[in-house]
Amino acid sequence: MRGRWRLIAAGALGVVVVAMLVLGGNGLLRVWRLKQQVEVLQRDVQMLEAENDRLARTIDRLRGDPALIEKIAREELGYVREGEKVLKFPATPKPTRDVR
Repeated sequence: MRGRWRLIAAGALGVVVVAMLVLGGNGLLRVWRLKQQVEVLQRDVQMLEAENDRLARTIDRLRGDPALIEKIAREELGYVREGEKVLKFPATPKPTRDVR
């Protein structure tokens, strides 16, 4: 009988230990979730580093390429050189439906 109680006590202790490992403050589930968060953050960092590199290359090009500056000024800001004529065309009207 005494051996049976020891077996039950050992089993209960084992269950408690496993529960503490899995659910405790630094349990396996928490560690797994934190690893998942780290992976997401590492991907975000890689994307931001790539964007940073792209922007740095653009800055370098803008510092040394007056033609690029002019292109951007014309396309994005609508600038024209003195003496140039700007032709503006009306927007194409959307076709109307004949509703009867």
